[in-house]
Order: sequence, then structure tokens, then C-alpha cells
Amino acid sequence: MVEMFIFKVGFDANKRGVIILADAQEERFLPIVVGPFEAHAIALAGQTIRDRPLTHQLTNSIITTLGYKLEKMEIIKLEDQVFYALLHVRNGEALFEIDARPSDAIALALGADVPIHVAEHVLDQAAVLSEESEEAVQQEKDELRDLLAGIPLEDDTPDEA
Repeated sequence: MVEMFIFKVGFDANKRGVIILADAQEERFLPIVVGPFEAHAIALAGQTIRDRPLTHQLTNSIITTLGYKLEKMEIIKLEDQVFYALLHVRNGEALFEIDARPSDAIALALGADVPIHVAEHVLDQAAVLSEESEEAVQQEKDELRDLLAGIPLEDDTPDEA
């Protein structure tokens, strides 16, 4: 699992909400398309409760009032362009994994100030590399190509006597 943070929340040209997670080095970015209301909730998640709690604030309040603690959330799978997340909730020794939409899980994690993790295989499938990372990968490929070009190939055909 890779710990990530909210890099940006916004809207695309089609007015869909987009959450962009980034790793600590800001080398890999994970864009997640969500509904506009979910994007708005995530944008507000770090703020204090307003006159009336938003859904993620209410849910966090229920979790803590019942004596539980949200420990972390994980994005564990990407299947048919749908992300899947888990909430890790603890009550004493009992740990529960609760299925959640990533947008809800992210809003809850932000509100509870707990880490956001993404499975490495999900990043392999969907992450976008920063320009610097892409340049470094291209440089490594070029260096490997130059190295291979400098190695003479031996002729495997037997000499005729």
C-alpha cells in the first residue's frame, strides 16, 4: 500500500468531479472521477462542521459516538473502471473492514484525519506519472538502448570447416 494525499479536487470539462491523489514524492498521481456532490463534499471535508453536518461528518460522528475509530482507508481494487475502497474501523481489539465508495471513504478519511492508502497494483493500472517521472523513465530507456547498442552480438552459427 502507498500512502497518498489529496493533491487536487476539481471539475473536468464535462462538470464531473475529479479527485487527484498523489504520492509523497508527487511522482504518481491517481485521478478518480466522482460525482459533483462528492467532489464538493471532499473539498469541504477538512473544514469544521457547519450549521448542519454533511454526510461524511455525520458518519464520522456516528463512528466515534459508538466508541469506534476510523484508522485508515484503502483503495484496494480497480475493476471495469470502478475503484473499490475499504474503511478500517476499530473498536478495541476488533477491526472491521467496511466496503465503501472511494469518494465517501476519502471524505471520511479527511474528516477523521486518517491516512489514505492505495494498493500498488491499482497504481500500476491507473496512476499517471509526473512529467519528471516520465522523463526519468524515458532517460532510463534511452540509456538501456545505448548500452545494448554498444554490445556486439556474437554469431551463433557454427563455423564451417
